[in-house]
Amino acid sequence: MENKTYPSTIILEIKSSLTGGLAVKNSPLSEYGIYLFNQGDNYRSYQMLGSHLINFNGENGVSFAVWAPHAKEVSVVGDFNNWNGNEHKMSRCGSSGIWKIFIPAIAEYTVYKYQITTSYGKIVLKSDPYAFFSEVRPNTASKVYSLENYSWNDHKWLEKKKHYNSYKSPMLTYEVHLGSWRRGTDGECLNYKDMANQLVAYVKEMNYTHIEIMPICEHPFDGSWGYQATGYYSVTSRYGEPKDFMYLIDLCHQNDIGVILDWVPGHFCRDDHGLRKFDGQPLFESDDPMLAENDEWGTTNFDYSRYEVKSFLISNAMFWLDVYHIDGLRIDAVANMLYLDYGKEDGDWKPNIHGGNGNLAAMDFLRHLNHVVFENHPNALMIAEESTSWPLISKPVYMGGMGFNYKWNMGWMNDMLKYMELNPVYRQWNHNLLTFSLMYAFSENYVLPLSHDEVVHGKKSLVDKMPGDYWQKFANLRAFYAYWMAHPGKKLLFMGSEFAQFIEWKYYDSLDWHLLDYPLHKKMHDYVRKLNKFYVEQNSLWEIDCDWKGFEWIDCSDYSQSVIALIRKTKHLQDFVIVICNFTPEVRYGYRVGVPLEGKYIEALNSDAEEFGGSGVRNIQDMITEKVAWHNQENSLVLTLPPLSTIYLKITGK
Repeated sequence: MENKTYPSTIILEIKSSLTGGLAVKNSPLSEYGIYLFNQGDNYRSYQMLGSHLINFNGENGVSFAVWAPHAKEVSVVGDFNNWNGNEHKMSRCGSSGIWKIFIPAIAEYTVYKYQITTSYGKIVLKSDPYAFFSEVRPNTASKVYSLENYSWNDHKWLEKKKHYNSYKSPMLTYEVHLGSWRRGTDGECLNYKDMANQLVAYVKEMNYTHIEIMPICEHPFDGSWGYQATGYYSVTSRYGEPKDFMYLIDLCHQNDIGVILDWVPGHFCRDDHGLRKFDGQPLFESDDPMLAENDEWGTTNFDYSRYEVKSFLISNAMFWLDVYHIDGLRIDAVANMLYLDYGKEDGDWKPNIHGGNGNLAAMDFLRHLNHVVFENHPNALMIAEESTSWPLISKPVYMGGMGFNYKWNMGWMNDMLKYMELNPVYRQWNHNLLTFSLMYAFSENYVLPLSHDEVVHGKKSLVDKMPGDYWQKFANLRAFYAYWMAHPGKKLLFMGSEFAQFIEWKYYDSLDWHLLDYPLHKKMHDYVRKLNKFYVEQNSLWEIDCDWKGFEWIDCSDYSQSVIALIRKTKHLQDFVIVICNFTPEVRYGYRVGVPLEGKYIEALNSDAEEFGGSGVRNIQDMITEKVAWHNQENSLVLTLPPLSTIYLKITGK
C-alpha cells in the first residue's frame, strides 16, 4: 500500500490533561468531533463518547453517547430507572450513527447499560464500549466514573521523558500479571494501591527499569489473562478503581520505573454484553465471517477498514498514554492483524486485491496508529509482538515500515530455549541455534522476551526446561541469563523467573515466594539482582543495541566445546565487556581467548560463583594479556572456563 499522510491530532472541545483529569465543559459532543470520528481521525473520541459527569443548563448529571448506527432504538438503563428501557430513550445525532442523552441527577458510580433495539426488533443489553469503570465480574454493567481530580506527582519523570532515548538506554523489563504476582494472606488479589507499594519497591530493589503489565482492560474471564477484553477504556475492577491504578503508575514514575501496558487491538471476546454484534449487526467486526471470526482463539477480529473502529482503537492507545501516563504499549498478536491467513486453513480466508495474504486495512491502521502516537508522544514505546519475519516492523512509516520502534525477537527466544533444553552432549551439533540470531539481530530494533507464554501450557518453567539434575538446572539457567543479558536487544523477564519458580505459572494463585527460603532459589534471586545491576551500569550492554558497531564476535565457531566469545562495545575504545559462555559441564582449563586491547583484565561477573550457587571455579587473579595472536586479535588471554557458565571480563589498565 502507498504511504499516507495522516492528519494531525485534533484537540477537541474537551482537552486531555496531563494531570489525568478531563476538563469537562458543557457538553462532550461537538459537530467537528463527530465528523472526525466518522472519518477515522478522532484520536480522543473517549472525550465525547461514553458517560461523562457534566453540568448542562445549570443541572448536574451525566451525558451518555454511544455509536450504534444499525439500532432502531437505544436507551440507557440501570438501577436508577429499574432497568426500564422506556424511561431514558436516546436521540440520534444526525446520520453519524451516534446516540445521545443527558440524564440529570445521576451520580458517580451509577450502574448502567445500553438497551439496544436492533433493526429486526430484538432487544440486547450492552456495556458501554467507552466506559471508564465497570462492575466486578461476574457482573457486566458499566459504571459512571470521573477521571478528574487525581493529583499526579510524576512531573520530574514526565520532564525527564522528554529527553529520553530508549535506543541508547538500558531497558530491562519485569513482566507482571497483577492478579498472581502476590496475593494477600487470605488468597485474595491485592488491590492496586497495596500492590503498588510492594511491587514498586521490589522492582526497584531488583534493578529493573520498566514494568510491563499484562492486559488490564476489563475482561469477563480470568483465564483469558486479560487478552479477551470487553471494556477497552475500563481498568479492570478486580483490583480497585481507575484512580488506584493511576497511583500505581504514579509511584512507578516517582521511582524512575517506566510502565508498559500490554494492549490487544487485534481481537475481542464474544461475550454477549461486549462489542460483538454491538447493535445487532457486525459493527466493530467485519460483516465477512472470514475476516471477523477468530476460531483458533474463540474471539472476534476488529474491522480495520471501518473508520469509526480506527477512531475507537487509536483513541484507546492515546487514552492510556494521555490520561494514565503509560510510557508505552506492547501490541499483542500483530501477526494475527497483518495476515489474512493467520491461524486459518486453506479455504477459510480470501486473498487481498493483489492476491496476497496481507491485510491491507490492518497495515494502514498500524501505520496510522504509530504515526499518531509518535506525533503526540515522541518518546513512547510501541512494541510489536510480531512472531513472523514480516519486514520493517520497527522502521518508520516514512521508510515504508509499520512504524513501531521495537519488535519482540521470537526467533531468538525459540532458538535459545530449544538449545538450552538440550542435553549438553548434543549442543555441539546444534551450535547454530546459539549463533543464528546474529544473522538478523540488527534488521529490527528488538526486545528479547522470556515471557509468560513460555512458562504455561505444559512448556514448564524456565528452570525446569533446563536439563540435568537440580544443580545443573540452576547452572544452565544462570549461564543462559548472562548470555541473554549480553545479546543485543532490550530485555524482558516474566515474574517468578528471577528466583527460578519451579512450577508453571498459575494465573489464579500467587508466585511461590516461599522458594526464597531454599538456598539455590535465594542465590538465583541474588544473582539476577546483581546481573540486572551490572547490565544497567554497563553502557556497553545497551548503548549500541541496534547496530553492528555495538557487537563483535571473538569466536562463534567453537561448536565442539559449545563455547562462544563476544564483545559488547560503546563508541569509546576501552569501554567494552568480553563475554564467554561455556554451555557444557566440563571445566575448560587453559582456554585461550583473543582480546581487543593489551592490558590487565578482571573477571567482572561469573555465573558459577559460589555466592550464586555455582561450583566456584573462578579466575581470581588479574589476567595479563600475552602477545599471542588469537581469534584475529593481536593479544590474548589464557583463562579457565567454569562449567555451565557465562563470565564477563573487563579491562582495568595496562
